[in-house]
Amino acid sequence: QVQLVESGGGLVQAGGSLRLSCVASGSIFSINLMGWYRQAPGKQRELVAAITSGGITTYANSVKGRFTISRDNAKNTVYLQMNSLKPEDTAVYYCNGQKPFPPYNYWGQGTQVTVSS
Repeated sequence: QVQLVESGGGLVQAGGSLRLSCVASGSIFSINLMGWYRQAPGKQRELVAAITSGGITTYANSVKGRFTISRDNAKNTVYLQMNSLKPEDTAVYYCNGQKPFPPYNYWGQGTQVTVSS
């Protein structure tokens, strides 16, 4: 089992910044991909950014150049630095960990990010 705990959400004005953190515990050796997803009211959950165990990253087009995902393996923590925030970034942000064999997704409880205009 893997437990994921997010923190760092909050209310910020447009143009501001936030940094989300996700601390992983448990059988984390089984995880090969960590990511951040978000879900806005009335919308499907979408991938924001992901990072492999080797440090390869991928981003949604809507956040490229504004968000940065990183990981600190010593602290079992994944970060999402969010800059130049826009009202459309408002959502609940979820930390995700993927185990390949057998395939399984772990989720955190989510943290609310609200960007005011």
